[in-house]
Amino acid sequence: MSGAVLNTINIRLDSRTILILLRHSESKLIFVDPQFYSVLRDAIKDLIDPPIVVLITDIYVDAPSSPVVDHTYEGLIEMGDPDFKWVWPKSEWDPMVLNYTSGTTSTPKGVVHCHRGLFIVTVDTLIDCSMPKQPVYLWTLPMFHGNGWSFPWAMAAVGATNVCLRKVDVATIYDMIYNHHVTHMCGAPIVLNILANAPNIESLTHPVHILTAGSPPPATVLSRAESIGFKVDHGYGMTETGGLVVSCAWKREWNRFPMSERARLKARQGVRTIGMTEVDVVDPESGVSVTRDGSSLGEIVLRGACIMLGYLKDPVGTTKCMDNKRGWFYTGDVGVMHSDGYLEIKDRSKDVIISGGENVSSVEVESILYSHPLVNEAAVVARPDEFWGETPCAFVSLKAESGQVTEKEIIEYCRERMPHYMAPKSVVFKDELPKTSTGKIQKFVLRDIAKSIGNGALKQ
Repeated sequence: MSGAVLNTINIRLDSRTILILLRHSESKLIFVDPQFYSVLRDAIKDLIDPPIVVLITDIYVDAPSSPVVDHTYEGLIEMGDPDFKWVWPKSEWDPMVLNYTSGTTSTPKGVVHCHRGLFIVTVDTLIDCSMPKQPVYLWTLPMFHGNGWSFPWAMAAVGATNVCLRKVDVATIYDMIYNHHVTHMCGAPIVLNILANAPNIESLTHPVHILTAGSPPPATVLSRAESIGFKVDHGYGMTETGGLVVSCAWKREWNRFPMSERARLKARQGVRTIGMTEVDVVDPESGVSVTRDGSSLGEIVLRGACIMLGYLKDPVGTTKCMDNKRGWFYTGDVGVMHSDGYLEIKDRSKDVIISGGENVSSVEVESILYSHPLVNEAAVVARPDEFWGETPCAFVSLKAESGQVTEKEIIEYCRERMPHYMAPKSVVFKDELPKTSTGKIQKFVLRDIAKSIGNGALKQ
């Protein structure tokens, strides 16, 4: 209403990174919760021209006394003009938000979206999710992550009740579901995994629709979640699309299939949503569509009105991912197109492992690892090898009740279920895999570890 551009800052970043983002965005006004006040204070202390800081006080934390704070939220509201006229955009193409990517593969980029694009993806979300009036929506998905996949606006449009959490805690999530009769939620596959593997969980007393995206969820995790009572929908989107633009549209006849087959089908990303113009998988060099056989790899490309305007102050980065001739946005994701027109992600382009001339999809190996009854989390990256060039290296965290599991057992388990060249040649056991603030496993961190380790298992 003020005409400002919204820039939701990742609350899990350190002060140094926040300082970089504030300088890059040239932010003039910051609203901050007391819980994150100290990290903001450290971020702006060295700025020559610091932004105005508004502290949102609440019942949980006393307001700190500091000259850094210019106003409290309630105090600022009292200063407002009740007759203020909204500042409307001059054009629907005017910038509305600035979102910084999670940075799993590179330095975070500032994604700029316009009013038109966000309106379209919001309405698109409501249609694709068949969202009823006045749902009860539980927030496990961070609102700073692509503006919560457009759900802040979508929930306002249908008069929803928003149930917000300060952190993702499995016991709290289940308490909120029961106490507030939650009907809908979103979450990364890691959240789905946490919910599905929670100990001593009984079946839900009412269905809860959960939309998951971010990386392909393993079929075994989908099966467990649905057996509890979650109605899982799977989609695909990016910060650059403003929300989910591909949806695994479910066919009634698939309900007759066994659970394992239903889970395999639901692990696919799906078909374009109604607000997206076109989705394809193409050869990145020629731009020609790959064969729709479910095995020919190519880069996923998108075309539609909710694609970003571009990266802030980065014309080179914008040009690299945009094909202005056809309007394609090149995602950097590797996928296949099935004969029924359903898209399936196989990897990030830099996550494909080339071992002895054979392409190994880390996602496929991870799917097998997740099917192991004692594996809690799994990620696979390339490890340099003098003979093969590179080989798959698996990073695994085990469930609490797992006991002792050896590297040999994990490797043999994979070899029994996939071609031997695809199976991990080394396994690293970790208590927990490193993740970004949005729950994505940081494969660049794991690649560095894989480059430095020798043969054999390693407990870290």
